[in-house]
Amino acid sequence: MDSQQKLLEQLGVRYPIIQAPMAGVATPELAAAVTNAGGLGSLGIGASTTAQARDMIEQTQALTTGPFNVNVFCHRPACRDAKAEAAWVQYLEPLFEEAGTEPPSSLNEIYTSFIEDENTLEMLLELKPAVVSFHFGIPSAQGIAALQDAGIYTMATATCPAEAAAIETAGIDAIVAQGIEAGGHRGMFNPNETDERLSTMVLVRLLASQTALPIIAAGGIMDGYGMKAALESGATAVQMGTAFVLCPESSANSAYRETLKSERASETRLTKVLSGRPARGIVNRLISFGEGKGSVPPADYPVTYDAAKHLNTAASKLGNHEFAAHWAGQGAPMARELPAADLVALMVEESRPRIEAKGC
Repeated sequence: MDSQQKLLEQLGVRYPIIQAPMAGVATPELAAAVTNAGGLGSLGIGASTTAQARDMIEQTQALTTGPFNVNVFCHRPACRDAKAEAAWVQYLEPLFEEAGTEPPSSLNEIYTSFIEDENTLEMLLELKPAVVSFHFGIPSAQGIAALQDAGIYTMATATCPAEAAAIETAGIDAIVAQGIEAGGHRGMFNPNETDERLSTMVLVRLLASQTALPIIAAGGIMDGYGMKAALESGATAVQMGTAFVLCPESSANSAYRETLKSERASETRLTKVLSGRPARGIVNRLISFGEGKGSVPPADYPVTYDAAKHLNTAASKLGNHEFAAHWAGQGAPMARELPAADLVALMVEESRPRIEAKGC
């Protein structure tokens, strides 16, 4: 049995297609649609409370009897620095004025890391989704063992060979190889370390010579042709996020959809401005201003995200969506507006070998 077939059987899916978790965009409807079409749907619960996450998982379980992935954030807790946080809010004051609101008097650490969230671990052990994946790092050995003992398949994101080695040493079942092209948050364990910014294909090839674990290629893959190339380069499956944002089952709002369908989708940037961690999104007023001349360093993750959310909430009421996090990878201009099941079917068809007709 080859590695791809083994992975498909372990996951219980027909196709080596994983819909990226995309916290805030992936919905139970999207995850279930991808799973029902033969891929592996995913939910991102890193930005959710335990109660919210439970509800999302139970909704998905009601929509499909197939497997799906639940992704958690394993970031180190924020390093709070009142002076730095105040300086960041002060720098953003002109934008809050544009949004017609006052800057917040203080910022909050709005997301709890899975590494210190026993309630979410207990909930996952109770509901037993087929797969749990980790982003920004890996949880404790006890947490990994508990999930695996419950029959849950585990995956973790690596952006470099060293992170992949740590994932393998921890006994996690598969590696999501995230290239620099990927949209959304870069899964670096330590965002303060040097980032070689490896492309998806280079990272896949490096890991193929390093590990026997399944490698899931993530970043810049938008269609079956890209999927085929990744699989031929040594990946066992692919994970695609931006490709699914325009699906009617995603929760992307109309402004996000229109931006992704516009010429603006051709300009994405990896930035800390939106959340405090490197993340790739379509360039907007907040990104340009936050990285402009005389800018100050953003506060730590996810404290910076609190400022961005305050700003976007106020501005969106005025019809201004220039401060929203429109996450997208470098392949964004290739996004297609199709129902999730149709998109999966099309990618499968595109990935099939093409046989040239020969004349007599």
